[in-house]
Amino acid sequence: MHTAISAKLISIAAAVTAGAALLFGTGNGVADAANGAANRAANQIVARISLSQQTMEVLVDGRPTFAWKVSTGGKGHVTPIGSFKPTRMHQMWYSRKYDNAPMPHSVFFKGGYAVHATNFVRRLGQPASHGCVRLHPDNAADFYQLVEMFGPTNTRIVIVK
Repeated sequence: MHTAISAKLISIAAAVTAGAALLFGTGNGVADAANGAANRAANQIVARISLSQQTMEVLVDGRPTFAWKVSTGGKGHVTPIGSFKPTRMHQMWYSRKYDNAPMPHSVFFKGGYAVHATNFVRRLGQPASHGCVRLHPDNAADFYQLVEMFGPTNTRIVIVK
């Protein structure tokens, strides 16, 4: 992983830790209730994938943090549109449907659909997958790590046309 990305992830982790500390309260019931509501809205990741632009923007607590090229469903293959929560994660997964194709750093969001790494990095920025959202291996590792850090319940994957 690149040093700049590692530093950014460490900064994000520090923000998460600080937010979690606020959840434990101050002893003031009204202030604690207000902080709790604010923190439930914070400490979230939204991965917004644009099929028309073939990009994925990752927002951390509403702030744009990463923007990456992706490959989504190519001709004859659909990438589902909608808002999804991760359902499962695997550091390495092999597709049972597509000849045991490797799917490193898979974050599954609907059935067999996942955000995952690809070795076909030259195809990023254009539709090329069987419906999954493909990322550069470094970016997929970073996204996987973010979802692990924030938790699947605090992550949304939004796919738009």
